[in-house]
Formats: sequence, C-alpha cells, structure tokens
Amino acid sequence: MLCQRLTTDVLEWPDVLVAGPGLGFNEWGKQQWDNFISFQGRMVLDADGLNWLAQYPQSRANWVLTPHPGEAARLLHSTVADIQADRFAAIQELHHRYGGVVLLKGSGTLIFDGKQMAICTEGNPGMASGGMGDILSGIIAALLAQGLMLFDAACCGALLHGKAANEIASEQGERGMLASDLFFWLQKLVNPQRYQHGKNADTNTR
Repeated sequence: MLCQRLTTDVLEWPDVLVAGPGLGFNEWGKQQWDNFISFQGRMVLDADGLNWLAQYPQSRANWVLTPHPGEAARLLHSTVADIQADRFAAIQELHHRYGGVVLLKGSGTLIFDGKQMAICTEGNPGMASGGMGDILSGIIAALLAQGLMLFDAACCGALLHGKAANEIASEQGERGMLASDLFFWLQKLVNPQRYQHGKNADTNTR
C-alpha cells in the first residue's frame, strides 16, 4: 500500500514492491522514486514508475516491467507507431536496455526475459479502461510473493488478468467494464477446486 513518505525503514519489510501506480510525475513523485529505487528486492514497475525509469534509466535482473505501447515508446525514446510496427523488436530492445522481465501490454501481450518469449492471447478491448494495468501489476506481485519466478509470474498474471476480463465480457459485454469487475472472476480462477467442487471443497486436493 502507498506510504505518504517512503523511508529506508519502510522498505525493509516487503518481499515484493509494486512501484508506479498513483505515483505522479511531479516533485513528490520524484522523491518517492529516489527512495523506492533503492529497494533491492523483487519489484514490479508500472505506470509513472516506468516514466521515471525513462528519465533515469538503469538495468536490473529482478524486476518485471509492464509498459503499454505509450510507456514503451517513452522508455525507448521512440513513438507508439514504431512500437506497434514491430512489437517483438520493441520488447527485445526494452529487455536489452532495462533487464528483468518485460511484459508489453496490448492485443497479444508479449512477455520476454531475454531467453523465453510468450504471447498471451486472452483479453478484449473492454480492458482499455483506467486501473486495469494496476490490477495486472498487483496480480504479478502477488504471484511473486507466493514464490513464482519472474517470467512465470508475468505469464500467469497476464493469463489470469485477460481470462477474468473475458469471463466478464461473455456475461455482461465489453462496454463499461471496470477494473474492479475483475476481482470476482480472479478469485474464482485462482481457486478452481473450490468453485468446481463446492464451497466446502478442500482446495489442496486434486
């Protein structure tokens, strides 16, 4: 959760940090960036965290970057048209410059760790609304905190995120979809045994 002022003490307890959503691109945001970029644990960088990274570039092996095409363009000092013209080349260049695992959002989300490339085909245009990317960052961070490796967490997170949105679209349509609508379906997707066999089912049995 957001702390009004990040300090070294505050950053000692987390195992995983999500940085960027709600940060802002102002003086306060810059102060927070200076603090949380000192965090040495695993990190998911999104939203204005990516915009600050474009201003102060560095490479790390232990973070997941989740840019949309606009943020990717800023990171590569390019244009959205260039990113979309060759998304495979763009994500490889993002990894070359910034390291870690890169998840390039869009129609056919790409995930790349320098060796493996994955494509997530789940999702729909209804997801183009505020807060959807924040949900994705939170899912990936939660999976990292549960012990998944960076690439696996990014792939699984993208799959859950897109599939939840597709379930909503199939029942209610794409128009008017909100980020908060995903919560119900995400809970069902990550607890398949419970919902398949009833509310009293043992979720540890196969």
